[in-house]
Amino acid sequence: MSENNKIGTYKFVAEPFHVDFTGRLTLGVLGNHLLNCAGFHATDRGFGIAALNEDNYTWVLSRLAIELDEMPYQYEEFSIQTWVENVYRLFTDRNFALIDKVGRKIGYARSVWAMISMNTRKPADLHALHGGGIMDYICDEPCPIEKPSRIKTTSTEPLTALVAKYSDIDINGHVNSVRYIEHILDLFPMEMYRAKRIRRFEMAYVAESYYGDELTFFMDDDGGGIYTVEVKKNSGEMVCRSKVIFTEK
Repeated sequence: MSENNKIGTYKFVAEPFHVDFTGRLTLGVLGNHLLNCAGFHATDRGFGIAALNEDNYTWVLSRLAIELDEMPYQYEEFSIQTWVENVYRLFTDRNFALIDKVGRKIGYARSVWAMISMNTRKPADLHALHGGGIMDYICDEPCPIEKPSRIKTTSTEPLTALVAKYSDIDINGHVNSVRYIEHILDLFPMEMYRAKRIRRFEMAYVAESYYGDELTFFMDDDGGGIYTVEVKKNSGEMVCRSKVIFTEK
């Protein structure tokens, strides 16, 4: 199989309801597109969620790192490429490239996924998936950004809290992974987004949360435009961690 056949390319348009007040695509929408592309790519190759669900398995996102030079502007066409970099026994690395309307690569993303049992919620052996067929799609296409880092927040004073509501919950019955991204971005004031843009954004997902859970947000300002965030549910259990790096426009 050629390397090109291992890469999926999907086209989009920055719709007016997908951009923020600057006219640029929002990170939350980009996150949704990345996850959809992962789903399209996996489905086209026989290991999508629908096929896994038949055997009571599903994919869950463990880590995500996005690094951007710029974002598509309102009404601009853009595309996203995705490919599998590595397959380990319990995790797989999937990468992405964001390509603008003239074909320039303006951003990349790295993600880590696990296949879990819908009954036990524990990871399953990826090498056993379709007799190891997923290994055939490993691709050596470069992804020139750092892998997701270890994130630690020291703050013990909550910045804010919210209760998970209807719009937070996805088809799996838990808070959608992109909703955490949107809630974290809401921690920063409009003035920050007027003066700066996000250069890099990381998420590490630790546990699931559900409708009615209280989510509490803790933040460290590490200086130099770097912020780390932890989200805990019901005053205790860690749900996810994030690192946000801003740069001047």
